[in-house]
Amino acid sequence: MKSNRTIGLGVAAAMLGTLMAGAATAQEQRFVSVGTGGVTGVYYPVGGAMCRLMNQTRREHGIRCSVESTGGSVFNVNAIKGGDLEFGVVQSDVQYNAYNGEGSFAQEGGPHADLRSVFSLHAEPLTVVARAEAGINSFEELRGKRVNIGNPGSGQRALMDILIAEYGWTNADFALASELAPAEQASALCDNNIDAFAYTVGHPAGAIEEATTTCDSVIVPVEGEIVDKLVEENPYYFTAVIPGGMYRGTDEDVNTFGVGATLVTSANVPDDVVYTLVKAVFDNFDSFKSLHPALANLEPEEMISQGNSAPMHPGAEQYYREKGWLE
Repeated sequence: MKSNRTIGLGVAAAMLGTLMAGAATAQEQRFVSVGTGGVTGVYYPVGGAMCRLMNQTRREHGIRCSVESTGGSVFNVNAIKGGDLEFGVVQSDVQYNAYNGEGSFAQEGGPHADLRSVFSLHAEPLTVVARAEAGINSFEELRGKRVNIGNPGSGQRALMDILIAEYGWTNADFALASELAPAEQASALCDNNIDAFAYTVGHPAGAIEEATTTCDSVIVPVEGEIVDKLVEENPYYFTAVIPGGMYRGTDEDVNTFGVGATLVTSANVPDDVVYTLVKAVFDNFDSFKSLHPALANLEPEEMISQGNSAPMHPGAEQYYREKGWLE
């Protein structure tokens, strides 16, 4: 009996030790979130790709990453500033304005001095999609039409607000200026609730494919002197071409302009956390690029040197120096 009791106590002690070890491991786990955008855009799958790669080695570093669908770039910057997100995918113009306290951020809290760059991602042309029967052949012809300009807090809305102002318009110049989220705009177009929508997004994009396959619609050029002036005066804008044949209804190349997607964080996020995410992406770079077509042409050196207005986070810098990409 004594022997059996001793064995039982030993097993119980071993189980207790295992449970305590498990509890300690759970306590040591850290959690980070990547803010993205709507689930039909490119930000969400790109953020998911980052977290997937990071979570593959979480037993080594103890950091669990989750992707969050959010209102978009402006929301992500403000959530990072408030400590509600550790990382966010944001447009390059939003990153610039947030760090420098310009644009909408001039009235909303001023410069985000703790904003830090991690790396840049894919190009995001401003993509205007119109119902074919609406007779819209240029950006200027959106005036007087029903147009979805984007939900508040999104990068597309921030860009549209700037472009509308450059044209000398206000929202009152549209028959309707709706504020639908990206997931709603294709169905609104094909249900004839709007005549057009504007979306800054990497291509190919599910929302554009939905709109162009569900109903007869076309992609509208965004070009001319006003666009040329914006591109010339702002380093975070660039001209872009949406290839013809990518979407039904648009056989020829379409000229437009746009921004780039970037990943940002806060100076308050620990160096090892940022280092771990960067390492997960670039140590598995071919896998990362294969997770979405918009990522296919990425090059590490360009991701470090282009589109990043805020200072680079030290955790990211450490990895880039180890790879010889930074001096």
